[in-house]
Amino acid sequence: MRRWIKDPLAVLAKGAEGGLVVENGKISQLVGRGEKPQCDSTVEASQHVILPGLINTHHHFYQTLTRAHPDAINKELFDWLKALYPVWARLNPEAHRIATRLALTEMMMSGVTTSSDHHYVFPPGLDDAMDIQVDEAVKLGMRMTVTRGSMNLSVKDGGLPPDSVVQDQDTILADCERVIGKYHQRGEGAQIQIGLAPCSPFSVTRDLMRETAVLAEKHDCRLHTHLAETHDEDAFCLATFKMRPLDYLEDCGWLSSRTWLAHGIHFNDADIKRLGKHGVGICHCPTSNMTLASGRCRTCDLEAAGVPVGLGVDGSASNDASNLMEGVRHALLLNRLTYGQKVTHFDVLRWATQGSAACLGRSDIGEIAVGKQADLAMFKLDELRFSGAGDPLAALVLCGAQRADRVMIAGAWRVVDGLPVGLDLAQLRSQHGRAAKAFLNA
Repeated sequence: MRRWIKDPLAVLAKGAEGGLVVENGKISQLVGRGEKPQCDSTVEASQHVILPGLINTHHHFYQTLTRAHPDAINKELFDWLKALYPVWARLNPEAHRIATRLALTEMMMSGVTTSSDHHYVFPPGLDDAMDIQVDEAVKLGMRMTVTRGSMNLSVKDGGLPPDSVVQDQDTILADCERVIGKYHQRGEGAQIQIGLAPCSPFSVTRDLMRETAVLAEKHDCRLHTHLAETHDEDAFCLATFKMRPLDYLEDCGWLSSRTWLAHGIHFNDADIKRLGKHGVGICHCPTSNMTLASGRCRTCDLEAAGVPVGLGVDGSASNDASNLMEGVRHALLLNRLTYGQKVTHFDVLRWATQGSAACLGRSDIGEIAVGKQADLAMFKLDELRFSGAGDPLAALVLCGAQRADRVMIAGAWRVVDGLPVGLDLAQLRSQHGRAAKAFLNA
């Protein structure tokens, strides 16, 4: 079937003023203004602004259960973590499943077609956390890079997390191999890919970092971790490892193009040059960085050095949402405080699409072009917030678009008229609300 998505109000692609043709799950043709391609069906898009499907490169799905938690609000990262680790230690398979479903749905409704999640909390009984996430992503039709996170440095060893949420190194590495062998898809059009993701310098050992890098090289998969998020992390690395965070990363064998890092705020000029030399990606998390008062990522300097820059919502306890379109606007506003008007809506939309795809090591998504996967986010400008807007693409960012009207993934509609196909939102809200209330009151 050839489907013509016809005559959009605007589209983030040159030469597609008349729309695009979708065939066999891919974009097969860009349609110029006035052209009329031969197709089996037509989708009228005259009220829609079309973007490549947004790509979220950092999240913690389970944290949807602890948004605006009274013990954690108005705290910086380390104190925030200390308040929430004991709460997250109660995570069970049922709660994890509903948190995953809600996070994926919330993102998809905001225009996300591919997401990464960094899950690193494994209390007793949650051994199948990765299996649950894969199952939920497949059911919704979402593309996902599932990162098998880990923590093995607890309070008793000089780390930050409590003993109840960490695992031993052998258990972690064995499960990493299991998950890769069972779920990791390679090549163009992959729906599920696996990354390996020790949590942070203050929650894993040096040996686990090194062994994880060896495993990723062996299986040709991505590496991910938090780095350079706060000055407290700098101090921890200097005190514990006698080196700065990026030096520690290099010592562990992580400076390579298969690595992307969450946050990347406190890099100096020499760090940025090294990141660019090795092709390490950075996921910019503007909403979380402002919420936790962590600092500003040097996005433009990183890009100028050759570093792929993507966007992420980060966890829903430090955001406190799973809306990447909202994050796009926050990225524009925050980065203008650093770089002025030279940061445009095209920059932040690029970070949320092509830049994020590069962080995940993918060239088949993140762009509206012939041969790319048919992953699209289509927005209407019919809300009051858009009235009077002159430039449709700029209006999505400047006027604060929140919700896609249609979302296509691999050529299939997953959101229609603003609602996820085949999902009862009221039921999901009720189930998730009950699970979150149990966390709050336990």
